[in-house]
Amino acid sequence: MNGPEVWMADNPALLTISEVERVFGGARKLFGGREPAVHAVQGLSLDVRKGETLGVVGESGCGKSTLARLVVGLDLPTGGTITFNGEDLSALAKRDRKALARKIQYVFQDPVASLNPRKTIRTILEAPLKHLTELNADDREARLAELLQAVNLAPEFLERYPHEFSGGQAQRIGIARALAAGPELIVLDEPVSALDVSVQAQVLNLLDKLKADFGLTYIFISHDLSVVESVSDRVAVMYFGRMAELGPARDIFRTPLHPYTDLLMRSAPAPGRRDLLAEDASAELPDPYNPPIGCAFAARCARQSDLCLKQKPSPDEAQGGSPSHIAACHRPLVRAETLG
Repeated sequence: MNGPEVWMADNPALLTISEVERVFGGARKLFGGREPAVHAVQGLSLDVRKGETLGVVGESGCGKSTLARLVVGLDLPTGGTITFNGEDLSALAKRDRKALARKIQYVFQDPVASLNPRKTIRTILEAPLKHLTELNADDREARLAELLQAVNLAPEFLERYPHEFSGGQAQRIGIARALAAGPELIVLDEPVSALDVSVQAQVLNLLDKLKADFGLTYIFISHDLSVVESVSDRVAVMYFGRMAELGPARDIFRTPLHPYTDLLMRSAPAPGRRDLLAEDASAELPDPYNPPIGCAFAARCARQSDLCLKQKPSPDEAQGGSPSHIAACHRPLVRAETLG
């Protein structure tokens, strides 16, 4: 899916996330005071360009899934704005959820659990066609056949139940359901993490083909850096609800700027590799109820300075070999241009 950076830069922004925050808790108590508040997403800004695959990576709890829920309208931001083709998604979610569902769809991590075990595949796939489109019975039947063909499933599967399918087949059904109403953007939340490696490759190849056939845009969320590298045009690295690094996938994986990105990559297991980075078990993680005033990664970073502890870096504090490669770091790693 990787495309030339020049081509990507020319593409218009389909989705724009501007200074978005999501705070859980913090409500006033009955007898005074406030509940503890968790800032799941903090001041997040980025664009998703039409036709690209934006990979989103980071540790558990960094805000990836919260971001996904905000984009598809399952949750609303506490602050900031999310726009789709210039239209405010929060306002659209409140006014017309069906219109939002026609634009953006979601593919879940657990393919079997995401399907209703009491419903046949026909009923599952027909539901979005009935509720989100105006197709009549004949047109819906034709659309079902088209969807099954698109995800390489046999027509007779329509009359079966979810428990009769393997994980890979169930995920294909989930993808078909997401495609049913003809969305422009699909959020893929760990879509292959529950599948065997060989099946992962089949599903990833299918997603690549569907993207080309239907003109789709993807937000691809995953813990697996090798998968993200293989499918993404650009990569966003999140830490503690903030953007740590953003840039073309090639630059992120070859010459990371942020020490956290480097830590992720050196900690990832790979076949034939034995020199995994073992971070000190005493490394201090930020307290979500009492976030640090400076860089959230400073306590775990060997490059920290007094400035890191006292002041949050801006998202574009550091810049790599291209203008689109940025990082929120006061003391970034070696820049791409210095490597020749």
